[in-house]
Amino acid sequence: MIAPQDPSADRKMHELEVERIPIRVERAGLNPWADLQLLRNYWSLLKRIRPTAYLSFTIKPNIYGSMAAGGLGIPAAPNVSGIGNAFLRRDPVQQVVTHLSRLGFRRAPVVFFQNRDDRDHFLKRKIVRPDQARLLPGSGVDLERFAPASPPDGPLTFLLIARLVRDKGVIEFVEAARMLREELPDARFQLLGGPDEGHRTAISIADVNRWAAEGVIEYLPPTEDVRPFIASASAIVLPSYREGLPRSLLEGAAMARPLIGADVPGCREVVEDGVNGYLCAVRDSGSLADAMLRFACLPDGERASMGSAARRTVEKSFSEELVVSAYLEVLEKVTKV
Repeated sequence: MIAPQDPSADRKMHELEVERIPIRVERAGLNPWADLQLLRNYWSLLKRIRPTAYLSFTIKPNIYGSMAAGGLGIPAAPNVSGIGNAFLRRDPVQQVVTHLSRLGFRRAPVVFFQNRDDRDHFLKRKIVRPDQARLLPGSGVDLERFAPASPPDGPLTFLLIARLVRDKGVIEFVEAARMLREELPDARFQLLGGPDEGHRTAISIADVNRWAAEGVIEYLPPTEDVRPFIASASAIVLPSYREGLPRSLLEGAAMARPLIGADVPGCREVVEDGVNGYLCAVRDSGSLADAMLRFACLPDGERASMGSAARRTVEKSFSEELVVSAYLEVLEKVTKV
C-alpha cells in the first residue's frame, strides 16, 4: 500500500501484514513542481514494485499514479470516489485537471465510479470512454460487523458523522439544530468527526467547541469504531454538498437507522425519500430542519420501519461482497491479458 503516513492506518496495515510504503501527497496543493515530483515518485515506486495492477482512489493518486502505471504497462483501476470542486469549477484549474485526468485514465482498462452522476460527468467531458466506466457500490459495507441495532431508548438523537469541513453540511446541521431547539427541546444533535486542516473549507475545533459550549450540538471526537454511536442515534444525518457514496449513510443504514441526507449525487443513491429516510435541499438549513422535524413527528413504529427499509437497501445494493467481487473480476481480466 502506497499512501501518506497515518499512524492509525499504519497500525492496521501492520496487523493485516500489508507492506506500507509512505509517499508525500499535497492533497489540496496546486504547485505543478510538487505534482511533477509526485508523478516521479509513483513512477519510481511502481517501476521497482512491478505490481500486477495499480488500484487507487482520490484525485492525485488516481491521476498521477494511473499515469505512471500506464507508462510502465501496469493495468490501473482508479476509483473516482467523488467529484471534487476541481472538476466542477469553471476556470483554468478545471481545464488542467480535466486534461490530466484524460491522460491518466486513457490506458486504464476500468475506471470505477460510485454514482451515475459522476460517471456521466466524466463521459460527457470525454475524460473516460464508455467501455472503461463502471459503477461500484461505494466502498461497500461489512453487513456482519454493521449489524442491525434495536431502536435506542431516551431522547431523539440526530447524528452527523463527517470530517469538520463546510462541504459536509456541518454549518447547515448546526443552524438546523438551532432552529429546532424550541420545537424539540429534548432532542440531541451530535457531531462526530475530526478536523481536516488542509481542506479549503475546514472548520476549526474552536468553532465546534463554541457550538458545544452554547448547547447547540454535542461534539464527539474521532473514533475507530462508530458503531456504538450509530446504535445510540435515532437517525443518521448528512447534508453534504456532494458525495461519491457516503460511508456514514451506508453504515447507518446497515445498522437499521433511518437516514436524512441532501438531495445530491451520492446521498440520493442511498436515501429513498419517505421510505428509508428523508431528502432535503442542499445548502438549506431550513429544509434540513423540516426533514428532521418530519422525522421527529413520526410514531415509533414508522421510524422502525424506515430503519428496516434502510437495512434492506444496503443488503440489496451496497454490501462489501459486491465491491470485492467487482475488483476481483477486474483483476482476473487484467492478469489474463
